[in-house]
Amino acid sequence: MSTVFLDPKCRTIACFLFLFLSIVVNGSAQQLEIKPYLQNAAPNEITIMWQTNFGEESIVEWGTSSKLGNQTEGKAFDINFTEARVHEVKLEGLQRLTEYYYRVRTGEAVSDIYQFKTPPFSSDRKSFNLIAMSDMQIDGNEPDKFNEIVNEGILSYLEKEFEGEVPENLAMVLIPGDLVSRGSVYEQWQGHFFGPASKLFSQVPVYPVLGNHEDQSLFYFKYFSLPENGTPAYAENWWFKDYGNTRILGLNSNVEDGIGGSKVQLNWLDRVLAETEKMDEIDFVFAQMHHPHKSELWIPGESDFTGEVVKRLETFTEKTGKPSVHFFGHTHGYSRGQSKNHKHLWINVASAGGSLDNWGEFESRDYDEFTVTQDEYGFVMVEVDANPADPKFTVKRISRGNQYQPRDNELRDSITVWKMNWLPKAPQAAYPKNEEAPAKGLVLKAGDFHSDRKVAFHAASNWQISTDPDFSDLVLDTWKQHENWYYNENQQKDDDLRDERVFKLLTAGKKYYWRVRYRDQYLNWSEWSDIQSFEAK
Repeated sequence: MSTVFLDPKCRTIACFLFLFLSIVVNGSAQQLEIKPYLQNAAPNEITIMWQTNFGEESIVEWGTSSKLGNQTEGKAFDINFTEARVHEVKLEGLQRLTEYYYRVRTGEAVSDIYQFKTPPFSSDRKSFNLIAMSDMQIDGNEPDKFNEIVNEGILSYLEKEFEGEVPENLAMVLIPGDLVSRGSVYEQWQGHFFGPASKLFSQVPVYPVLGNHEDQSLFYFKYFSLPENGTPAYAENWWFKDYGNTRILGLNSNVEDGIGGSKVQLNWLDRVLAETEKMDEIDFVFAQMHHPHKSELWIPGESDFTGEVVKRLETFTEKTGKPSVHFFGHTHGYSRGQSKNHKHLWINVASAGGSLDNWGEFESRDYDEFTVTQDEYGFVMVEVDANPADPKFTVKRISRGNQYQPRDNELRDSITVWKMNWLPKAPQAAYPKNEEAPAKGLVLKAGDFHSDRKVAFHAASNWQISTDPDFSDLVLDTWKQHENWYYNENQQKDDDLRDERVFKLLTAGKKYYWRVRYRDQYLNWSEWSDIQSFEAK
């Protein structure tokens, strides 16, 4: 509230009336409590939301220049049984791939002028970038961390790496859960989430999904206007959004806590993936949900529901040849893994503010799928190349470090996945070859890695031993990757992936069969090598 100082020389009725009106006006001035943020963008429409301390007027002035020139009115609704109002305006009749200027108005509360850019049609084959981050719920020891991630992290990174304004270089922000510490605490939404991110969300649409800290709160559903294409009885709990050649799936992994419908949601997911199989314009599917299926830094956070989602995405990718990703959080650190037999990535995009799960703090486990795990703050940049001849996407981890080693937007991990398959050459099985071999301490050996793609390198090997030549009775099935960063050490250091020690004791006098295949860094497996046999001695 503004302060009005009484003038000791004021003696007239008119003077006192002026002072009274000044106190009333200043004491009840409309204010933007939450600055404008963008929702649910499409080539021809977008939704804009904001919050004021009171007032029903909900107007967006907009146009293709800062002169604006158009005006659209929307609706206002209660948020916390007070005079505060959330405003929601949908702009329609827009042109795709067009930059627009806008500002919002509720009575005397008028925002600055901001910009956004409308998405393309899938047929436009336009490349784009997105940011994924999660778990920004406030940490008492690092209360400004999310503000740092957004402003010194994301916005500074975009300014340094790209030319032009933010909407030109960033299409959307994905947030797989835990936006605030307690979703049922009204004040946290303004102070802990929307406030620190206002400079980003005013220019780029944000698409969250529910984490466990949202408490399935009504505030979450009032503050966001997400696609309404999920199961009607569970509106905005799960949904999908298409941007260019990519389909984004938003899922609610809180079902194991009794929230949402596990079977209902998975049935919906099955239908959406079946539909996506037939869409030639969609090259990639990115899913986001809060809980991990596997977690190296924090095993108690793992979810069987997410495992069911992963199985479906792997099957979809195998059937269609369309690579997929699942982004998640819950564990406060970064991890990147990949499915053994599919072009499917596992990406933990935390932490954007929540207290880190440092190595040694909780029970951990070294999973085969993960090649990189880091107990650091940061965000993930995904660059999608929509080139119809050879579409691909690149995932980059941009780190802000941790309490022991700060980092300033350091690239700490990266992987590129192409839709098209460029298979490495099948390796040569070198030893043993139709001969006797030790039953204890056997070391399998294979030849060099070769690929027609010159920049490809040897990123993984899969070795198998069986008691039969069709490999239906496996004695060994081991998968090693070129790196395995666990507890800040590369557990695969100095392994060239061309040999594999067999620790299992084989049966002397028995005949065995073995084979090997190689994978490149783009998740392409070679064909299996020729099958070789040996007799254990």
